[in-house]
Amino acid sequence: MKYFGEGLSEIHKELNQIIRKADKIEQSKNLFLMLHAKLHLSEISGTEQNEVDNLINDLSHNEYAIMPTVKDETIAWVIWHIARIEDLTMSILVANENQLFTDKLKQKMNAPITDTGNALSDDEIISLSKNLIMQEVLHYRNEVGKRTRQIVKKLKPEDMKRKVSSQGLEKILRDGGVTSQEKSIWLLDYWAKKDIAGILLMPPTRHVMLHINDCYKWKQFFRTKKTFYLS
Repeated sequence: MKYFGEGLSEIHKELNQIIRKADKIEQSKNLFLMLHAKLHLSEISGTEQNEVDNLINDLSHNEYAIMPTVKDETIAWVIWHIARIEDLTMSILVANENQLFTDKLKQKMNAPITDTGNALSDDEIISLSKNLIMQEVLHYRNEVGKRTRQIVKKLKPEDMKRKVSSQGLEKILRDGGVTSQEKSIWLLDYWAKKDIAGILLMPPTRHVMLHINDCYKWKQFFRTKKTFYLS
C-alpha cells in the first residue's frame, strides 16, 4: 500500500528508460535531481516543503524508536540506513572518493556502528534508535544528499555505463560500511552487478522511496494504536 510519494514511481520509470542514453544525459540528470529532491528534506534542494518535511518535522524523540510490529524496523534505523547507503554508494562507487562519514561524525551522532545496519537484531535496532542523536543524523543525511546532487551534476554520458569497481567495493568493506555478516556483506555482491546508472536508480532513489513509505505507514500506526512490538 502506498503511503508516500504519489507519482514518484512514474518519474523513476521515466528515468530508467533514458538514463543510459547519451543524448539524454542532461534530461536524465534533471529528472534524477527532481526525484531526489522529493526524497530529502527540502532544505537540501531549496524547494518548497515536501512529504519528507511533513514526516520528520513533528516527530518526537520517542517516536523515532518505535518498532510497530515484528516485521518492522524504526524510523531512526531507516534514516541511518538510507543515509549510510547513499553515502557509501555515491561517494565511493560513483565519485571514487572517500565517504562523508568519519569517526568524528560517528561520535557526534552517538552511533555504535559504522555500517548500514542491515544485520542488526530487533533489540539492537531499538538500542541504536534510542541512542542516536537524531538532529546530527539528519544533518549527516542532509550533507549526503547535497553531495549526491553535486556528484550527479558532474556526470558525463560515458559514466552511466561504467561498471562499479572492485576497488570501490573493497574500500566499502575496509572502511566498515558493511560487515562480514551474511545479512550485511551481500550488499557488495548486489552493488557489484551494477553500473553507475544502476546505482542511481536504486540506493539514492528507489531504495529511499520504499523506506520512506514504510516510515509513513509506521507513523500512522503508532499515532493511532496503543500497543507496539518494541519501543
